[in-house]
Amino acid sequence: MIVTIVEIFVLPEHIEDFIAATITNHEHSITEPGNRRFDALQSRDDPSKFLLYEAYDSEAAAKAHKETTHYLKWKETVADWMARQRIGVPYQAIRPA
Repeated sequence: MIVTIVEIFVLPEHIEDFIAATITNHEHSITEPGNRRFDALQSRDDPSKFLLYEAYDSEAAAKAHKETTHYLKWKETVADWMARQRIGVPYQAIRPA
């Protein structure tokens, strides 16, 4: 299983719009072949900080996600709302296998 954790900081005036766009992306992402999880999290201490937890069966499924219409639309929509560049860190799951 391939996991990517994406850290995102959003400009305060765009937090609600970011959440709405991310919910739409999430709803489509969880229907993708090979998707195991797609969690969108907001920090309780800093409402402008978000984490996306994306888990896919394989590298190919994770790569295919980045080519979907809904991901590309989300990426374009939220680009100007970020306080800094988002950081995605790939992981390989140990458990669950």
